Amino acid sequence: MSGAFFRVDKFVVPAAAREEFLVKVMMTHKLLEAQEGFVDHRVLEQVAGPGEFNFVTIAEWENAEVVERVRVAVAAAHEAANFDPQEMFSRLGIRADIASYKPVSA
Repeated sequence: MSGAFFRVDKFVVPAAAREEFLVKVMMTHKLLEAQEGFVDHRVLEQVAGPGEFNFVTIAEWENAEVVERVRVAVAAAHEAANFDPQEMFSRLGIRADIASYKPVSA
């Protein structure tokens, strides 16, 4: 098994979409906390600087192997809640940059 693994999602969220976006992010992160292999997570909101992404979420996992299982669990929970993230992004004008990362060793 490999070491720590991170999912880093960056979002451009219009001011009018902020509340609905955060409700859904917090709902999803509650689900992440319950998954085997979960280590930690953060939801960050930009308060200064010229960057275009005003929200960043970071989820840390024990290793890369758990991520696919978690992705399936999250998709099933979203479906059960009748929540389609892509529909919400489109409807609210949210843009996302979603990627996985691993620590750099020197």
